Amino acid sequence: MAFNMFVYQQFGAVSLGVNIFLLVIVGILVNGPYALITTAVSAELGTHSSLGDNSKALATVTAIIDGTGSIGAAVGPLLAGFVSSYGWNNVFYMLMISDVLALILLLRLVKHELIRCRSRRPIRIE
Repeated sequence: MAFNMFVYQQFGAVSLGVNIFLLVIVGILVNGPYALITTAVSAELGTHSSLGDNSKALATVTAIIDGTGSIGAAVGPLLAGFVSSYGWNNVFYMLMISDVLALILLLRLVKHELIRCRSRRPIRIE
């Protein structure tokens, strides 16, 4: 995502068509993971075996994830407004840095998920 933001920053001003195309690509790459996190991941966490068979746990986890996203949606434009006073290029750099930080924070979860998927795969002997 950070790479796509960089491409948008560099080539978004070429023409209106290029701007629209790149903005659609960046939007898809932002909304896809967001939709995945707010639906599938929250359902997976809410039905985790450590929480037992409790529908309230699912609702609580979903509310925490959605609430955190709402806080980010409120703080993001505030930061963008502050950073834009130093130049709009810095807003793009702020977004790229936040994308890289999110990636770093999610790497551990992805690693554990890959290990779990590999352990489920049956071993084929040919």
